[in-house]
Amino acid sequence: MNTWPVQDAKARFSELLDACVSEGPQLVTRRGSETAVLVPIAEWKRLHDAARPSLKELLLSAPVRANLALPARGKAKRRAPPAL
Repeated sequence: MNTWPVQDAKARFSELLDACVSEGPQLVTRRGSETAVLVPIAEWKRLHDAARPSLKELLLSAPVRANLALPARGKAKRRAPPAL
């Protein structure tokens, strides 16, 4: 992975983009600290899809995660009306 100081990345963005597409992810640094990574769109989509399960996968996965104590229907106690 090539490293680009932010000044070079800004000045030569087209080169940065071409390097990303042809060579893979490119690291951008600011004041010597790793700040960002530019990745090809195909890799981004792969990482994005792998990071988050779909709603369908969540619903079909593990059993209920919480046991809520719900009163039987029609048996809930109601609050007394306020005294006037």
